[in-house]
Amino acid sequence: MNPFRIWQGNPYPLGATYDGDGTNFALFSENATAVELCIFDPAQPQREVIRRKLVEKTDNVFHGYLADMKPGMLYGYRVHGPWDPENGHRFNPNKLLLDPYAKAITGGFVWKDEMFGYRMGGNEDLEMDERDNAAFMPRCVVIDDTFDWSGDRRIDRPMAETVIYEVHVKGFSKLWEVLPENLRGTYAGLGSPAAVEYFKKLGITAVEVLPVHHFVNDSFLDGRGLTNYWGYSSIGYLAPESRYSSSGTAGEQVREFKQMVKNLHAAGIEVIMDVVYNHTAEGNHLGPTLSFKGIDNVSYYRRVADSPRHYMDYTGTGNTLNMRHPRVLQLVMDSLRYFAVECHVDGFRFDLASTLARGLHEVDKLSGFFDIIHQDPVLQQVKLIAEPWDVGEGGYQVGNFPVGWAEWNGKYRDCVRAYWKSDDSKVAELAARLTGSSDLYQDDGRRPYASINFLTAHDGFTLHDLVTYNDKHNEANGEEGRDGDSCNHSWNFGVEGETDDEAINTLRRRQKRNMLATLFLSQGVPMICGGDEYGRTQNGNNNAYCQDNEISWFDWQRTPHQEELTEFTSRLISLRHEHPIFRRPKFFQGRKVRGAGIKDIVWLNPLGEEMNDDEWTTHFVKTLGVLLNGDSIDVKDWKCSPITDDTFLMLFNASHDTVSFTLPNHATRMWALVIDTREETGFLPEERELPAGTPVPLPGHSFMLFRRVA
Repeated sequence: MNPFRIWQGNPYPLGATYDGDGTNFALFSENATAVELCIFDPAQPQREVIRRKLVEKTDNVFHGYLADMKPGMLYGYRVHGPWDPENGHRFNPNKLLLDPYAKAITGGFVWKDEMFGYRMGGNEDLEMDERDNAAFMPRCVVIDDTFDWSGDRRIDRPMAETVIYEVHVKGFSKLWEVLPENLRGTYAGLGSPAAVEYFKKLGITAVEVLPVHHFVNDSFLDGRGLTNYWGYSSIGYLAPESRYSSSGTAGEQVREFKQMVKNLHAAGIEVIMDVVYNHTAEGNHLGPTLSFKGIDNVSYYRRVADSPRHYMDYTGTGNTLNMRHPRVLQLVMDSLRYFAVECHVDGFRFDLASTLARGLHEVDKLSGFFDIIHQDPVLQQVKLIAEPWDVGEGGYQVGNFPVGWAEWNGKYRDCVRAYWKSDDSKVAELAARLTGSSDLYQDDGRRPYASINFLTAHDGFTLHDLVTYNDKHNEANGEEGRDGDSCNHSWNFGVEGETDDEAINTLRRRQKRNMLATLFLSQGVPMICGGDEYGRTQNGNNNAYCQDNEISWFDWQRTPHQEELTEFTSRLISLRHEHPIFRRPKFFQGRKVRGAGIKDIVWLNPLGEEMNDDEWTTHFVKTLGVLLNGDSIDVKDWKCSPITDDTFLMLFNASHDTVSFTLPNHATRMWALVIDTREETGFLPEERELPAGTPVPLPGHSFMLFRRVA
């Protein structure tokens, strides 16, 4: 059998598919005139072994089969076609290109002028660059997809019972000395027994990993000596990022990623991937030619209608993938199915999801993107979470995604921050956010768990910095402070940055407990940004996308106060798991429940009486009592038996003054104080019982939780 002879092969599946005897190669390009397959020596990646033309073309797919082509071999493509930037075509066979369907990528990008399809210093992007870039490009890897999944199973935890932990694969364990050095900052580190034990003790049920599709370290960052840390510059939608592998990059990264998922599943922890299908790393018309741009620019990217040389940019990155093209939709769906089926991933968080749903211009709830996902039998079973905005006109779509989708609730974040900052006129909105944001999600048939509640995320201040800085401090990013959002709803309590003033530090620690208690006792799905459980700081940097260093990495040398905050967070999550009243799958009715004769939720003023309309609209009211009635949850279990729980009373005071709050006489004589955020531990060592009708001094900037004594 001659390995240098290429057979006809098949147009499907796309990518490089090893069948045990050889490898089938298939590449879509509607406008190319020819495609060359380049094979490289794994032992000497710069040495091209063979180059063969894919002569067969079926349904705009170039394909061929190489017998005896085994896993571990390296490859790339050269694609021929018109060089006509004015009409959107940027074919340049001098450029080695990555396969959009590559399942593993090895090697790094070296930023040289040869990486660009046009000649630098010429007439902008109009003159073709005829130099070869192969010496500076990574290589695609042929892999064997087999993996021992024995013992693994889908967890399928209901969304209402989910607690999400957003985390960066590298940043989590890079400095964790409990792990062997070679495992720190890797998939193996995140799936290690020590990490699993940490997650279980904390109580989270799902990790949401920042992008792990293979991505590019952007050239402008490379020029500053910085790194794309977050990973929102994807270039390989079926390839796990090789830099997070401890075991190798010639396919080993795929097995290590799968083993991480398997280990987390064994502990009952789901894995959600942050995916970036809205744009790629190739930038605008002045960006590099790495893959899609050189394979079929016109098909893969949205371009300006009357100037096809230029790109529509709804993402702020220079380009937007063309979700109106069926082959681009197919790529996204194939990527999602691959990670759901072959890698057993449990869900996806879609970065700048509004972009994916844009028609000619507007965001369209009936777009092909939604249609195809809702009809897919695999993706109907996984968790779908939208970041419901982009940077284009009309892109802010919080509350507008269709049934079946949960959303990062940016209104929850902004409201809770502003309330605890003591802004005026926030109590009425806070009530909506505490109860699952029915104003956003109830009318279209969704449930409270459509709301992903969060205080902080990877982009923005950490929880510690939220109470330590009024202003962003992003000087380390090299953009003279222009990057990052300037509206953070943060409050430093009188001193910018760290201080030795213990009175201020005490207030800051209390404020962190206030916000964490609010998060985990709200209806909806809580998401905590990894590190907030102990008070991780980024020194005021609210856009640490390029800080692959101690600014972003977890510090495992914890102070006693940080250990206390971690324990408080763990106990809050445990309280949420133990009591269904805090994770109702249905919205409150706010009226007497049929059969119970009592209201499921009551809003109270400091007199212990129901709030009236004037109090809801008074701008200076910053105190709120919330009674959650466990006797009238109006929810049934799987066998249709009614679910009941304890009755709880939450007291919020975001004002600067102590307010006397009378404990209500609500079918009880006694209330037990469970949480008082004035305490450094948050939870009281022993519950303290107080009679109904007792005026309780509720200090400024504090939260209390009472349980009704039966």
